[in-house]
Amino acid sequence: MKLLVVFIMATVVSCKTENALEHTIAKINTDIQVERFDRLFAETTPENLGKLKQEYPFLFSDKYTDDFWLEKKEDSLQIELFGEVHHTFSNFDSVEFEIESLFNHLKYYFPEFKTPRVITVTNDVDYRNRVIVTDTIAVIALDAYLGRDHKYYGSIPMYLRGQLDKKQIVVDMANAYSEKFIFQPKRKSFLDEMIYSGKQLYFKDVILPFKTEAQRIGYTEAQLDWAQVNEAYIWRYFVERELLFSTDSKLPSRFINPAPFSKFYLAEIDADSPGQIGQYMGWQIVRAYMDNNEVTFKDMLLKSSEEIFNNSKFKPNK
Repeated sequence: MKLLVVFIMATVVSCKTENALEHTIAKINTDIQVERFDRLFAETTPENLGKLKQEYPFLFSDKYTDDFWLEKKEDSLQIELFGEVHHTFSNFDSVEFEIESLFNHLKYYFPEFKTPRVITVTNDVDYRNRVIVTDTIAVIALDAYLGRDHKYYGSIPMYLRGQLDKKQIVVDMANAYSEKFIFQPKRKSFLDEMIYSGKQLYFKDVILPFKTEAQRIGYTEAQLDWAQVNEAYIWRYFVERELLFSTDSKLPSRFINPAPFSKFYLAEIDADSPGQIGQYMGWQIVRAYMDNNEVTFKDMLLKSSEEIFNNSKFKPNK
């Protein structure tokens, strides 16, 4: 009974601490004005195209003439695309609020972070390049977030379509920013790949507390449940086959990269498993490291995979 009381008290204290921290972060109160370049370009005319090019020179290639851009804007497929984007994003308030929260968290943990211009575009449904961030701008291709069942995505593999939703915009942005703040030497082993992915996911734990765990990794809730239930089996598989320190170039495609399922090469498990299971396991190792060591979030992002793994005291769920 005493242990139960101690556990409950610790949980209450932890929740109060987290709520106080989030309240402090919210006070940063970042205010952005999303620049809807997608709309500006859809509405441009020969008379104001020059001004638009002056305001957004990085979105217009010098290789093309004004006539090219005006013809592109009047293309029937482009007009349809603009319409679909406008229908889905006629109101951008909820996404803007999440982006502001993302920036609040980045400013809190990385005081050097400067709020960038946030610019929305269309990108001919190039779903592999949905978000681009630099020190000064963040560009979001809205036509890659129209919803998993949108007609434009019929030729895209089903396991990728779940990410093509407006709820994932801020997740993709956080992932892009994580690459700027994580340091890790050239990744050589499977463990290196796992820990790097684990750092990215822990980054999203901290920066996106308002998103679910499933959204942070890009799983459905059922896929996340499968990973949690099978954690011990997955770990045993990796250890018994001596995969952790392997430099086999096929391992990332089997267990790290987006895929319809992870490739254990076992009929009884492959079909049920989600892809990226190596990312999930790296996530749990990094979480264990942070739980069992006195180290700051920023310092962890700079630690080597060996340091994190050797001091994580990681034990999979059974």
